[in-house]
Formats: sequence, structure tokens, C-alpha cells
Amino acid sequence: MADILIIHGTVATMDPKRRVIEDGAVAITGDRITAIGTTAEITAAHEAPKVIDARRKLVMPGLVDAHAHAGHGIIKTMGGFDGDAWFKACELAYTVGSDEQFWAAEARLAALERLRFGVTTGISLLGGGDTIMRTDEPDYAAAHCQGVLDVGTRSVVAVGPTRPPHPRRYARWHGQGKRDLMIGFEDQYASCEAILKEWHRSHGLRINIALLTPTLRAEHVASLGEALLEDAIDQARKVRALGRTYGTVFTQDGHKKGSVKFAHERIGILGPEALLSHSTDLTAEEVAICAETDTKIAHNPSAVASILGRCPVPELLDAGVTVAIGSDATAPDRSGDMFRHMQQCMHYHRTYYKDPHVLSPGKVLEMCTIDGARALGMEQEIGSLERGKKADVVLLDLARPHLYPLNMPLFRAVCFANGNDVATVIVDGRICMEDGRVLTVDEAKVLDEAQLASETLLERTGLHHLLDMPEKFWGAVRF
Repeated sequence: MADILIIHGTVATMDPKRRVIEDGAVAITGDRITAIGTTAEITAAHEAPKVIDARRKLVMPGLVDAHAHAGHGIIKTMGGFDGDAWFKACELAYTVGSDEQFWAAEARLAALERLRFGVTTGISLLGGGDTIMRTDEPDYAAAHCQGVLDVGTRSVVAVGPTRPPHPRRYARWHGQGKRDLMIGFEDQYASCEAILKEWHRSHGLRINIALLTPTLRAEHVASLGEALLEDAIDQARKVRALGRTYGTVFTQDGHKKGSVKFAHERIGILGPEALLSHSTDLTAEEVAICAETDTKIAHNPSAVASILGRCPVPELLDAGVTVAIGSDATAPDRSGDMFRHMQQCMHYHRTYYKDPHVLSPGKVLEMCTIDGARALGMEQEIGSLERGKKADVVLLDLARPHLYPLNMPLFRAVCFANGNDVATVIVDGRICMEDGRVLTVDEAKVLDEAQLASETLLERTGLHHLLDMPEKFWGAVRF
């Protein structure tokens, strides 16, 4: 006796043989997949109180978002694409303008977006940029984690210190009043360890914690000065050691040419647990370093960083490096729709090479499923539909004009689908959305709470002007 049977679907397993089972079925018991095969095979051996008819649907593993930022779901387009204003909004929000209610409301909003788009697992840095982290106290991470749990998705929450100099000013809100705090590295380190102890590998692996430190790029090496640079290096090593103690992913945001070599040769922090985001304009030597150290890469093809530089994904893949796709979160000009980012990824690199054959649809689907799971150190649990793995399953509705005729479903899913084609989502064996209806939370309440959090933030920070229509919104060739 199983708990759930999914029958009569086209099942894309993403298993080592990449089997696609026509008229396929999946049996789920508790939080695990207990059988997978043809509908005739599975129904002959299993019964279940809940049977989902997946005719005209693609049954696939939950998608994985390998890089995003908590908080961005409420900031979104503030500043109207003025980069300096947008970053200022992030900095004020994440250090002095936010409280626990902000982080909980944003977590529910972002998790709801992921759920509706079939993204069952994602990594979220607790803040914006590579050095605006809300790690002065563990309460904010706890609020974020609880928000994710409410919606039902799976999250890796990345926490860590800010870049020197320290201390940095934060504010804690109590109703309408706030108390300013000066927070140093030791405070942030202690907060991160407390978060690890309470949340890492908790709630059936639905919450995992990753550690991060700010990336040291050429501009920081030049500007920090010798003493502060040595502080930053020492702090990175301490956080990396803490991560090894707890068995976490270690991530860094915003790598580009030269910073990977610096992280390897000067700091010594790369390795199989390391996940570096963006990684644009890497040299051939740095590609080789990633391959030699088994360092993973989170490629964000829709991010601003991918406009300013190119992540050499084909070269990294040819070298044997695991590359996963990230959304870079829901701001300032992108969403959490991983179907969009798969399509963007293919066109991005095909345009660079002027070759329409670069990056097959199957490869980018791997980058958002099994390779994404591998980048997060979770490939034994998620990323494919296999017996014994966690039951994270998505049903994509193929009965749509843009996905018909009903043939070549994997091509259609990767090249034509969008997140709104997702019909049903199961996470950890729990049906969180069925036939487009979210079952875990009251969607209207989640939206209302996010609206209130946004209005409260604006009131506290005085950033209402960032909602104004930019002068060059209409008709401008160069915005």
C-alpha cells in the first residue's frame, strides 16, 4: 500500500540512464518514492488512497534553483533599474529596515512563487549582493525558515559575515521604535553557528543551512588595505572550517575573472562543497581550478552580471565541472521561473558562439534538476525520480496550445513551457499544489502580508521615491 500513485503520465526520471517512461507511474509512500515504472507495472503491485491521473502531463523531478537571495521578493523593481538606487534599497532593507515579520513574509512570498513554478528546492542567501547579510542575530534566519516551512518547499539558507571593515550598523525594530546595533565578525560568526545548530538538516531535510563569505575580487584586494585584506582572508577560512564541521555547502556570490584563482591560491577555500555564483569571464586556468577541485558553479543567465560578463558554461562543462542554473532571485528584472532561465541559458551561449547547437535542451534540464541537486550536495536525495529518493515531483500540464501537439514532451517543456504550466507539485511526499490550487497556505493572506511588509519597509527607510516612474521609462533607447 502506497500513499500516492501518479499514473498515465510521461515520466522523465532524470535517473542515470535518463529514462523517459511513456504511460508511466510513480508510487509514493511517506516522503519517498517507492516504485517507478509503467502504469501497468505499478498499478499491478500497488494501491493507494490518493491516485493522480497524469494523462497529458509530464511527470518530472522538482526543479532546483541554485542561486537566489532572500529579501528580493519584496524589493523587486524598486529604483526602476537605477542600479545604485536598487542596491541602496537592498542595503537599507536588509540591515536597518527589516524585522522578523519582513523576513517571514518575504520567505512565504518567494516560496509560493517557487511552488507555483515547480521549483521545489532553492538556495537563498539571507540578504542581497555578496556582503549585505542579515546575520546580526539568528532570529531573521529563523523567520525565513519558518516561512518556507509554511509553504512547503525545500530551501538551503545561506548565511555568513559581511566584508570588512567591521563593525557594521544594524537596527532591531520593536514596533515603531528601533535600536541601533554595531555588529562585528564575531557576532555574525556566533549567529551563524546558532542557526546551524537549530536548522541544518532539519524538518526532513526541507531546511538546510549553507555558509558564505563575501567574494574577494580585484577591487577589494586593492581597496581594503593589507590589514583588512588579511582579516577578510582569515574570516573566510574560519567560516569555511565551520562549514566543514557541520557538513554544509560553502557558497560565494559574484565571482569573476581573477577571484576564483585568488580564492584557491590565496585563501584555500575551494573544493567539492564549494558553490560559486556568476563566475563571469573566468580564465582557462580558473576553469581548470574548478575542475581540479570539484568546485561547483551556479550560472545565472538572466542576471545583470551575465550582461556585464559571460560565465563560460560550455567550457566548464567540457572540463567536467558541475554547473547548475540559478535565478538570482526575483529582482530587479527577473522571476523565479526556471523554465525562463533554461531558455535564456540556451540562447545566451548560442548567441555567443553563433551556433544554435550549443547546450542541448536535455543538458539545461539536467542543470535545473540532478546537476542542481549535486551543486547543493543533495543528489542522493533529490534531483531525479528514483526509488528511495525524496518524493519531490512536478506535473507539467502539456494540454496547452504552446505545448501541443502531444509529442516530443521534453523538447516542449524546456523550449516552450513556463512556470504557469505547472499543475501539481509534491514536496517530501506532500501534495502542496494540485491542479493549480495551492493547498498549504492561503495565497491571498501571503500576498497581503507581503504588501504590508513592503509598506512598513518603505515607511521605515523613506524610500517611497524609488517607486516613482523613471523619467526614461517610455521611448528611451538607452534606459
